[in-house]
Amino acid sequence: MSSVLVIDDDLSRRGLLSSAFSFLDQPCEFCGFVDWFQSSSDIDQAQVSLVLLGQSQLPISLEKLVKDLQDKFDSIAVVTLDEWSEVAELPDSLRQCVVGQLSVPFNYQQLLDCLHRAQLFSLQAGDASLGQVDLFSGLVGVSQPMLQVRRAMSQVAGRDVNVLITGESGTGKEVVARSLHDHSVRKDGPFVPINCGAIPADLLESELFGHEKGAFTGAVSSRPGRFELAQGGTLFLDEVGDMPLPMQVKLLRVLQERKFERIGGTKTLDADIRVIAATHKNLEEMIETGEFREDLYYRLNVFPIEMPPLRERVGDLHLLLEELSRRLPEQGLDSVRFQNSAIISLQLHPWPGNVRELSNLIERMAILYPNGVVGVSELPSKFQNVPEPNPELYEQAYEQAENAVSVEGVGIPHTLELDKLPDEGIDLKKHLETIEQRLLEQALAVNDNVVARAAETLNIRRTTLVEKMRKYGMQRK
Repeated sequence: MSSVLVIDDDLSRRGLLSSAFSFLDQPCEFCGFVDWFQSSSDIDQAQVSLVLLGQSQLPISLEKLVKDLQDKFDSIAVVTLDEWSEVAELPDSLRQCVVGQLSVPFNYQQLLDCLHRAQLFSLQAGDASLGQVDLFSGLVGVSQPMLQVRRAMSQVAGRDVNVLITGESGTGKEVVARSLHDHSVRKDGPFVPINCGAIPADLLESELFGHEKGAFTGAVSSRPGRFELAQGGTLFLDEVGDMPLPMQVKLLRVLQERKFERIGGTKTLDADIRVIAATHKNLEEMIETGEFREDLYYRLNVFPIEMPPLRERVGDLHLLLEELSRRLPEQGLDSVRFQNSAIISLQLHPWPGNVRELSNLIERMAILYPNGVVGVSELPSKFQNVPEPNPELYEQAYEQAENAVSVEGVGIPHTLELDKLPDEGIDLKKHLETIEQRLLEQALAVNDNVVARAAETLNIRRTTLVEKMRKYGMQRK
């Protein structure tokens, strides 16, 4: 808990403040001005959030005092005791941290108001520094919604309580969960994720709690569950809103008692874990319809964090593009860059798939334009939300392309009829394969790499398209 520092030479006023803070159960320290200048280094500066500044019997400048406090404390708020006429003369950089004045006699509400002003000042100062400090580096963005997420994470990361992360699909809920684990007291333990919606209901209990040999048909050996694997660390329950009701009851019991048994087992095991859950569903609405247990909701929702959709933080788009492009070589892809006009066009897209949709787009552009630069005209049509700023460049390129199309080193006139043999001859098999591969690539590109829709565009079976993609070494999304 943050403390209050009172610097005042008025002993009677210090006595009143001591009684008031004791009643409010608020930690505080007292010193006179001489003591402050002689022993200020002995004070735990990291814990002080508010300084109450009284009158000094020494000829001390308020500007020098506030500057000294700013040098010693981070994000410190100052409240003057009685009126200091010099406050109005302070430079802006110093005056902003003087958040109020407290006069004797005072009531408890006025004292609480001072504490509240100091709290708000610290939060605002913290927000201003989050964009510069490498805090939770896995998260990309300095927009106001992301600063709020970071602030919430910084408040709960070191506390061993359950966290519920909500938000649309693709907003990065697992990234937040991993960051919380990495900054928690359990960071040396395992981080074990499980997608509750991807596992059949009849297998989910075994996945969570494990089973003993012979517990059910097919249990040929004993197997630990995710609760055991996460001992001493963090268990991440992704898409917890998809968990069936019978499993919700069993999960609630484990969260309440911190104990569980394997299926078919008799030994009780301790659940020394922290639970972080995530969902894209509205659990409160599911409670109303009876699809989610209210008691489990409150067990999981000790500390909520809501992830903003990408459309509400498009100011972060250029940072996301840089970060996702930087990761491309790790996936075996070449890098790609984006013109400003392309970034502006992307900022106007509604992004229903959020960051996951953006990542998909960058990978596709890296395949189509390796080590290249993407402008508006290179973007897929649904992402072209502004006019091409340099259409004449593309007209020139199209005119040059009309003369010849290069097919793996063999010049083939663009006007060549498909059923007409050129004088210089042609490698028929290679020519047909090249045409087929390019048509496949175009069909996949215009259908967002959805194989089923691309097959419909080409009027072939889905399995046929998959076989042809395998033949040409084309990646399947």
